[in-house]
Amino acid sequence: MSFLDKYVEFLGKYLKYYSNPCCTNLKDKTQSKAKAVYVHSNEVADFSYGSSHPMRPARLGMTLALTKELGLLDPSNTELIEGRKTTEEEVLSFHTEEYLKALKEANSGEAPINGSAFGLGAGDNPAFKGVYDWSLFSAGSSVTCAEVILEGKAERAMNISGGLHHAMADRASGFCYINDPVIAINKLLDAGKRVAYIDIDAHHGDGVEAAYFETDKVLTVSIHESGRYLFPGTGFSKDIGSGKGEGYSVNLPLPPGADDYVFCSAFDAIVPKCIEAFRPDVLVTQLGVDTLASDPVTHLMLTTNGFEYMVKSFSEMDLPWIALGGGGYDMDNVKRAWTLAWAIMAEASVPDHIRDPEITPDKKSHEMFSSITADIDYLLTKVIPLIKTS
Repeated sequence: MSFLDKYVEFLGKYLKYYSNPCCTNLKDKTQSKAKAVYVHSNEVADFSYGSSHPMRPARLGMTLALTKELGLLDPSNTELIEGRKTTEEEVLSFHTEEYLKALKEANSGEAPINGSAFGLGAGDNPAFKGVYDWSLFSAGSSVTCAEVILEGKAERAMNISGGLHHAMADRASGFCYINDPVIAINKLLDAGKRVAYIDIDAHHGDGVEAAYFETDKVLTVSIHESGRYLFPGTGFSKDIGSGKGEGYSVNLPLPPGADDYVFCSAFDAIVPKCIEAFRPDVLVTQLGVDTLASDPVTHLMLTTNGFEYMVKSFSEMDLPWIALGGGGYDMDNVKRAWTLAWAIMAEASVPDHIRDPEITPDKKSHEMFSSITADIDYLLTKVIPLIKTS
């Protein structure tokens, strides 16, 4: 079955189920819903990168407000829990002591004298007041998600303040100061888990990839707008890891203008085969929504329909699942898309008015997908065969 056939079938199914108040989930009525935990720190929405900065933590409070308004925190199978600050020891599982010291100094709202050496200062990574605290709360909620999974308290956990995938071990990068996906994944690794990290943000998940580029314990997959056109300028199909990690970094860059058809076709071609080959114990997903058409920072053309398609695919993998936030700079897009993602995790229905209208793929969509088939073939024949189950 072609992607278009599957996509049309999927749209028909979820519109049927979600519009029927008697059908609140896609599982058989005899099956119980998976327990899902929504991790949120009340403090995170109050921080500010600055009035002109595209990253706005206020989006986190807006998303939770919509989630509550739509009644998506059913106590029978969901729980809203308070996140915590991550510990210095947890942060140092990835970041350097020198960088952490500089980030602490920036917490006052003034960049340290040597701030530029650590990516701190004007531009993408301002030294705003409370930047260290904000980063600890964001990362701590992701670690809380990992703890919830490891302790068996839930099968699914979400932290939309997380997904800050650009931070490097020794510097801030791309609006990201502490790499919460890595800190959370390290918690899972310490417990002996094999982790698959799937990133569908518009930007390449470079910081997470860098953390695990030479290991086979974590599989990283990133589908994103090509680095030829967008920060951070990395994430090409030939970037596949090295040493023991060769084959465990999978990248599929997309051209500007890629829509639901192109992105989801790419996803279907690569992601299920990676999961099948690696057989992870835990799935960690970065659900950046800067892929949507009206995002002011990127150049992709997705709708909430394509985003839902991929999140639903994660749900159907039937793995312990941690979902993190990420990019997204159109506030309306963010609150709608992440609310839809939570509804899928919680197996709940949502009204159609928070979804985008359906868009039928056109000739340009098919031509654009054809332009990436060489990369897909390379990944399928040369890279994914390198992935082993243990």
